Amino acid sequence: MSDAAQPTAAEVRAAADAVKTALDRHLQAVERRTGDDDPAVYDAFNALAAAAEVYDELLYDRHDEVTPFEIPAAQDSLPPYAGPEEPHAVSVLIRRDYAVAEPARLLAQAQRLADLDPDGQDDVDADATAGAGVHAALGVVFGEYEADEIASRHKEFGLEEGDSTLWVSAVEELPDPGEWLGAPFDEADPAMVVCRFDVSSVFDEEDELDGDPEDIVPDRS
Repeated sequence: MSDAAQPTAAEVRAAADAVKTALDRHLQAVERRTGDDDPAVYDAFNALAAAAEVYDELLYDRHDEVTPFEIPAAQDSLPPYAGPEEPHAVSVLIRRDYAVAEPARLLAQAQRLADLDPDGQDDVDADATAGAGVHAALGVVFGEYEADEIASRHKEFGLEEGDSTLWVSAVEELPDPGEWLGAPFDEADPAMVVCRFDVSSVFDEEDELDGDPEDIVPDRS
């Protein structure tokens, strides 16, 4: 980079001050957090990451030095938001993966549910009973419990958590009843996502390598 294109010392200093301010705001948000999903903490995290990235780039351009900070990679973020500034409706898209780690436990739970409510199986095909196998047992368990309850009690059902993601996507207006039920995920547009939260064991692996814990990554404020 030529000298003319280099940032000034004052610009580098201003970027450093911005990092300090963002760091203070992040700590304040963490100290005042109202729960695990407090949006103020996510917003402060994103602001701190953005300020640190700017400072890191200016520091390198001006002084040929780098920081020890791990800046989130660009490929982890969503494309620029292209939705309405004031959405009148949102779609919440959730995906959670599970491994059937203990089939016997799953089958036992499904059989217990079937025994407690034998009449509840009247409208189900005779082959789709709790004792018909893992496929049928999954249908019984997921038919009885809400997805959030299964997420919190998955070990009771012999399930092991995999990755999960939640997208809050803006829509212009609420779709008509039944409009998208045939293909509920076909129109998921990353450019319409207001915020996104990811949970994965890959973040735990990264923590072991770089000591930078952050397993929920919101990409928008």
